Amino acid sequence: MKKIAVISGASSGIGLSTAVLFAENDYTVYSLSRSKPEDNRIKHITTDVSSEESVRSAIEAVVSTEGKIDLLVNNSGYGISGAVELTELSEVKRLFETNFLGTLACIKYVLPHMRAAGSGRIITVSSVAAVLPVPYQSFYSCTKSSINSLMLSLANEVKPFGIKVSVVMPGDVKTGFTTSRKKNNISESAYSKSEERAVSRMEKDEQNGMPPEKVARCIFRAAIKKHPKVLYTVGFVYKLFVVLSKLLPIGLVNKIEGKMYS
Repeated sequence: MKKIAVISGASSGIGLSTAVLFAENDYTVYSLSRSKPEDNRIKHITTDVSSEESVRSAIEAVVSTEGKIDLLVNNSGYGISGAVELTELSEVKRLFETNFLGTLACIKYVLPHMRAAGSGRIITVSSVAAVLPVPYQSFYSCTKSSINSLMLSLANEVKPFGIKVSVVMPGDVKTGFTTSRKKNNISESAYSKSEERAVSRMEKDEQNGMPPEKVARCIFRAAIKKHPKVLYTVGFVYKLFVVLSKLLPIGLVNKIEGKMYS
C-alpha cells in the first residue's frame, strides 16, 4: 500500500521539490497550497493555511479519499523584512497566521489520524534564522524559532503514539521566496541605509544559495529514517554556524552576525 504524504506550500520552491521527490519514490502526494503545482503526479487541494477551516477541510478530504496520512510536511510560509520599529503589527500578525498558526493547524488536524494509526511522521521546514536571527528579518526569525519550540515540545508529546517529529533548518536557498518577500516601503527613515545593506546582502546570499532539491533530500531522509533526529541543519557551512552558536558566548555570536549584515 502506498504511503500518503501531505505537503503544505508544495506549489513551488522547497515544497515542490519535496513533493516531486516523494512522488518519484512511490508516495501518493497531496499539495495543500493556494496554487496548483505544475506536476501531474501531485494531487492538489486548494488551501489557505492561515484559515483553520480551510486546513481542516483539506485534511478531512485526504483522509476521506485515502483513509490515512502517513507523512505531513509543513512548508508553507513567507517572509517580511524591515526594522522592528517600523513594521506594522498587522503585518506581523499575518506573518504568524501563515508561518506559525498555519503549521499548527496542519499538525492539529493530522494528529488524530496518526494517533489512531499508531504511526506517522511530521516534518516542518524551519530556518537557520530560528537559531541565528537575522537583522531586519526579525519577525520571520521569530516565526521560525517559535516553530522549533513547538516541534521540540510536540516530539515528546506524541512519542508514545509512535509518531516521529523532525525540524529541517535550511540556510540560504535559491527559490522564489526572495522575490516574494514583503518589504517595508519606507524610503526615508533612520534605518534606511543599514536596512538596505542588510537586505541586499541577505538577498544576494539567497540567490547564490543551495538548490531546493538539497533541502528536499534532507526531508526525505528524515521521513524514511528509522530513528530520525529532531533537528536537522542543511548545508555544511550552516551546520558549522549552528554549532558555533552553541559554543561561543551569545553576545559574541550576535555581534559577528551583525557585522555580516552591516
